[in-house]
Amino acid sequence: MPVTVPPAPQPAPTPGSGTDAASFDGRPGRLDGFGRALRDLRISVTDRCNFRCTYCMPAEIYGRDFAFLPHEMVLSFEEISRLAGVFVDLGVRKLRITGGEPLVRRDLPQLIGQLAMLRTPDGEPVDLTLTTNGSALRALAGPLAVAGLQRITVSLDSLDDEVAGRMNGVDFPVSRVLDGIAAARAAGLTPIKVNTVVRRGLNESSVLPLARWARDEGVTLRFIEYMDVGHSNGWRMDDVVSADEILALIDAELPLEPVAADYRGEVAGRYRYRDGAGEIGVIASVTRPFCGDCTRARLSADGHLYTCLFAATGLDLKTPLRAGAADVALSEAVRSAWSVRRDRYSEIRSQSTSALPKVEMFTMGG
Repeated sequence: MPVTVPPAPQPAPTPGSGTDAASFDGRPGRLDGFGRALRDLRISVTDRCNFRCTYCMPAEIYGRDFAFLPHEMVLSFEEISRLAGVFVDLGVRKLRITGGEPLVRRDLPQLIGQLAMLRTPDGEPVDLTLTTNGSALRALAGPLAVAGLQRITVSLDSLDDEVAGRMNGVDFPVSRVLDGIAAARAAGLTPIKVNTVVRRGLNESSVLPLARWARDEGVTLRFIEYMDVGHSNGWRMDDVVSADEILALIDAELPLEPVAADYRGEVAGRYRYRDGAGEIGVIASVTRPFCGDCTRARLSADGHLYTCLFAATGLDLKTPLRAGAADVALSEAVRSAWSVRRDRYSEIRSQSTSALPKVEMFTMGG
């Protein structure tokens, strides 16, 4: 009988107050309506993707004729860098580049170089990372590292080509993703993390093989519960393979024990192998909501600020930016939006809330 693995422990909160206070985890940042700091910014550089993953952009909806954002509606690198600087001045310490698939954005290392030059008010560099499907890493890992990218996360939902093809929607070979991961390691983009979305009936049989592979490769694997982001992925609660199920599958063969979070607001519950051979993480937005610790904002490719992955609307920053607004005005707009933020979708999720209007994940950057 496998050992029941308890939830990973979280650091005790230290409540803050007021939008200009230090954050509850001792780091600088603006606080929202629930005392959550603005610490992480996910920047979508494109809404386009060369995959059609079933949980994000199912091919039957996003076919060849689907109209993505025209070029003029997408933020330029200079606009992204300027807005990122505003967020860093407000307390953001981590920038994650996303999409769509960010590596389809032309000349991306140029943007990475600009962002790598940003400094906090204390003169420290920001944590600069990127999430990708890995399809173009063989060519771009080196240039991205040279430009200043520090770490990388790769999406990989199975080691089996047939299963992976059903998940990514385009039959992209697993071997090419693995080759991209090898290129990232050679370029020094470490530690490498791999994200796996688990959907019942599609790839739950891949959980253990992926765990064995990641353990042998020294890669940190993070399993993600299938989420009801947007309205196009046909989400049903019955399709969710819970964190408890995932952990039990692994623990039965490779015993686990929980690890305390590195900081309050860390998304993944962390678990290490009892024999010391690495760790895994589980992002359990559905069955173990972590809204209370959420420190993340999202900047979409067309310049909208979203304060929740499950948001219905965003704050337009592109229009005032292009109209000549000063940084202080942009900063005040972000500060105001964050200070009234009371998002906690995952904590109140129900059959009725799952039908509420939401923006698709590829649009805002997951």
